[in-house]
Amino acid sequence: MTLALVIASVLLYLVATGMLAAALRVDPSSPADGWRVPSALALALHAATHIVAWTEVRGPDLHFFAALSLVGLGMAAMTTFVARRERVAALAIVALPLAAALLVAYRAYGHSMSMALDWQQQLHAALALLAYATLAVAALLAVTLWAQERALRRREFHGWRRALPPLIQLESLMFRTIAVGFALLTATLLTGVLFVQNLFAQHLVHKTVLSLLSWLAFGALLYGRRRYGWRGAKAVRWTLAAMALLVLAYFGSKAVLELILRSVV
Repeated sequence: MTLALVIASVLLYLVATGMLAAALRVDPSSPADGWRVPSALALALHAATHIVAWTEVRGPDLHFFAALSLVGLGMAAMTTFVARRERVAALAIVALPLAAALLVAYRAYGHSMSMALDWQQQLHAALALLAYATLAVAALLAVTLWAQERALRRREFHGWRRALPPLIQLESLMFRTIAVGFALLTATLLTGVLFVQNLFAQHLVHKTVLSLLSWLAFGALLYGRRRYGWRGAKAVRWTLAAMALLVLAYFGSKAVLELILRSVV
């Protein structure tokens, strides 16, 4: 059953991507909304794949590829449902195929038994995945901002720029996304302190320290924006550096423990 769900979801993701690409070619500044229908269906099937898998392993599967797939699901959902209001539908060109690829990787790797998690630990994990997905979208916005600024400096007036909002609006959206992600990351760290035993145990210490460093970096960026008006290249560098720390904190440590050392946490 999960294979059928994965195939259907991936096909719908690809159909939505193709429809969006065609709509952007016709009208980059205001593409038609038809692509959102297959995208929404793909998201629903993507979520259903995880729900079915959880019933098979009798609990949330939050191992490496499962967590990556859930983050991809979150990114695709945000770019699908927020893009219309913020005029950043072009981001879905990246987010939808990425979600499809991560879902395939999860299916190929298979389900893994997770440790029994009570509701507090499940809340902590859910907040963490939401924070990662939100800040990953912020990083995608940062790369887009960098590319747009670079094109302007070089006086390169590519058609893709018409699919994006003005620089100031794009930058504002990036910082608002970072603020939401920072709040979620703060809640993640707080629930970790409250609900996770031995937060600085050997198998968690790297994750904890790197997550704190990422939280400090995102906090410093928001403070610098508010106090000193940080923007442009400096904001992009801080965003990507903080996101790199966050990726290393969770997925880097999980890759070492679960894929390299073949250890299950």
